Amino acid sequence: MSSSSAPFENPRAVVRKLLSESQPEGRGATVRRSIGRQELRNLDPFLLLDEFAVSKPGGFPDHPHRGFETVTYMLEGAVTHQDFSGRKGTIRAGDVQWMTAGRGIVHSEMPVTDGVQKGLQLWINLPAKDKMTEPQYQELQSKDISEATRDGVDVRIIAGEAFGVRSPVYTRTPTMYMYFTMRPGSQLHQPIPAGWNAFVYIIEGEGAFGGKNAAPASAHHCLVLGADGDGLSVWNRSGASLLFALAAGQPLKEPLVQQGLFVMNTRAEIQQAMEDYYHGRNGFEKAKQWTSAA
Repeated sequence: MSSSSAPFENPRAVVRKLLSESQPEGRGATVRRSIGRQELRNLDPFLLLDEFAVSKPGGFPDHPHRGFETVTYMLEGAVTHQDFSGRKGTIRAGDVQWMTAGRGIVHSEMPVTDGVQKGLQLWINLPAKDKMTEPQYQELQSKDISEATRDGVDVRIIAGEAFGVRSPVYTRTPTMYMYFTMRPGSQLHQPIPAGWNAFVYIIEGEGAFGGKNAAPASAHHCLVLGADGDGLSVWNRSGASLLFALAAGQPLKEPLVQQGLFVMNTRAEIQQAMEDYYHGRNGFEKAKQWTSAA
């Protein structure tokens, strides 16, 4: 599934375009939410996409998760993560943390340095068989992320494959996730597996997505791609670099019930998650006596 410089006969079209607008989140943080808001509740298997900006003393204090994965990619600055198992780590610009919350995590995500810390956080649903799995982390420093360059296009591959280069990240829900930087005048033709749902999130610059003559789309827009077609085609005809994320995943096609930070398959499982968290059991045993260090 290598990218090719030859155009697709049938590229995937952009079927929805949303501008992600800033909203408050956490403690003194702001997020630009695209997936996960009223107009686009989810895009199976994706539950949420936030472009976040946070400064001290704000952040995302102690909160629980169950039933899905969070993938955090830092664009600027650094965030320290702590959880109730005693794990602590810092991700900096270009680093990624792929966290499988599984049966239960309580954690905090707080800014480290002065100034604004920016990044993207993507939530990926877990299949029913994996929702109660033990929590797990895959963390990659910037220097360890798979990279490739072809014809004026640079790619950082967090999951999946591009330009013949594959990421080492294991995805329970089959997923591809990558960051492209396209120099002026370049074009990209990235295959996407048939049947997978896919979207683009533009971080910087503008480009024509889906068709050579498509109207340019610009920063902070989320573009949902149609189900039919060979993959994503992009042209950068501007005078500046274009930076965007591409994500695609195999739909789970399972019932989905979400209550805040818990995502399960039935209302009863959500009720169970809330009771488990409240009573400190079934994966939340350490929740009651733990608070993150300042």
